[in-house]
Amino acid sequence: MALVCKLQSLSSSLSSTHFRKPNSLNPQPICSLHFNSSSNSSPFTEKTSIERYQRDQWLYKNQLDQATLCSVPPDLDSIRQNDIALQLPELRKLLQVLREKRESEGGYGSGKCGPGNVFLVGTGPGDPELLTLKAYRVIQNADLLLYDRLVSNDVLELVGSGARLLYVGKTAGYHSRTQEEIHELLLSFAEAGANVVRLKGGDPLVFGRGGEEMDFLRQQGIEVNVIPGITAASGIAAKLGIPLTHRGVANSVRFLTGHSRKGGTDPLFVAENAADPDSTLVVYMGLSTLPSLAQKLMHHGLPPNTPAVAVERGTTPQQRTVFAELKDLADEIISAELVSPTLIIIGKVVALSPSWPYSSKEVSCLVEAI
Repeated sequence: MALVCKLQSLSSSLSSTHFRKPNSLNPQPICSLHFNSSSNSSPFTEKTSIERYQRDQWLYKNQLDQATLCSVPPDLDSIRQNDIALQLPELRKLLQVLREKRESEGGYGSGKCGPGNVFLVGTGPGDPELLTLKAYRVIQNADLLLYDRLVSNDVLELVGSGARLLYVGKTAGYHSRTQEEIHELLLSFAEAGANVVRLKGGDPLVFGRGGEEMDFLRQQGIEVNVIPGITAASGIAAKLGIPLTHRGVANSVRFLTGHSRKGGTDPLFVAENAADPDSTLVVYMGLSTLPSLAQKLMHHGLPPNTPAVAVERGTTPQQRTVFAELKDLADEIISAELVSPTLIIIGKVVALSPSWPYSSKEVSCLVEAI
């Protein structure tokens, strides 16, 4: 199947569903792009960031000049709906440029372009200094980078000036790209001979769907290189001084996802086996399901006073942390108004953090009681 046809097909399917091109008679105002410059603003790249649009002006250059002239309140849904319609024409152009470039450089015989490289790159929990040297090198040399909202702006600043950025983020209850669409984008550009980088927060193979993308591309004959990143569990625990395992306190660590494949508010059927007082539990994407999870863990034997912590935007200057006993953690999170991305760590090792709010005497008693 021709590469351009793939994207044309993708464009048609999108425009016929929830991604529609702007109506020329009633255009959506570009002023609905909004950037909050407050020091408390999220370092993670959302669709509302004017800085992101300036960095990606190859897609939006005809509309950016209007951004500062309009006072209409933000309309985030319309921007998200129109985003892919604005991008796809430019992506088709970029595909053609890449093919011609590779063919002019010799190609792989008969004037045909050989496949490019696809890298699944973990960017860590947010702090750009936690990137590996290999990840930095690959980011610098990419032709196209697909990234999600867990990739911080500081990391995106490291992207080479000649590279193209494409946002493919997902938020709870809203996906701007389906996984199948992301697969097709990766495949199309790899077949055009591009160096394609899929940036993922944390580690690409820990709740990042990296395995799905890798499996799909390999079935299409595309080589995939995985560059691991510091997963949120390790990076955030280290930041707080929490050892995920500790002799005499926790002899194992278990990573859980707060989401089921089919969604819902109560997917954590694994709680029965996870309620181990000698293990550390790390819950990704678990804000909405924590109340249910906590009740299940306590029902299956985990003490209600088990130390726990919830960390929003971990390892970044905007990090916010809530320490509490398991029985109180959900209420404390609501009180603090934590939002995604938030990681939850449950287990006696949490009390070993220098920031644990109880006295050192109480911590010593807790450890000795194990």
